[in-house]
Amino acid sequence: MNDRSKSRSAARLAAVQALYQLEMEGTPLANLLHEFHQHRLGATIEDVTYAQAEESFFDDIVTGVDKRRAEIDGLIAARLSSGWTMERLDKPMRQILRAGAYELLARQDVGTGTVISEYVDVAHAFYDKREAGFVNGLLDGVAKDVR
Repeated sequence: MNDRSKSRSAARLAAVQALYQLEMEGTPLANLLHEFHQHRLGATIEDVTYAQAEESFFDDIVTGVDKRRAEIDGLIAARLSSGWTMERLDKPMRQILRAGAYELLARQDVGTGTVISEYVDVAHAFYDKREAGFVNGLLDGVAKDVR
């Protein structure tokens, strides 16, 4: 994996974390981005060094999801099984799906397979294999809708 791929992978994981914080705490977006730029991206926290993330890519995902949340949630909700709603998904899963759906919708410069694979990897950081498979299937469906 080259340096750009690593920095984008780190940006995706950080974006999911930032979106989670945004939903949980309601931190103003500008403050949240500043906090991540200054204290999280590429930082060492509790003896763990985080990979340097591509800041502009991180910013685009976080701000893009925030601006287009209703549209993104509609795309995701359309792919959920009958009886399931966005609210029924747990919070980290919502953020993974939102970030992935945003990239599929707005980042035509990133290949479909790359987006899906990357967010399946992000899902593995939080969940077991079954949930990662769910991310794969749902984002594949969203890709068919928007690409």
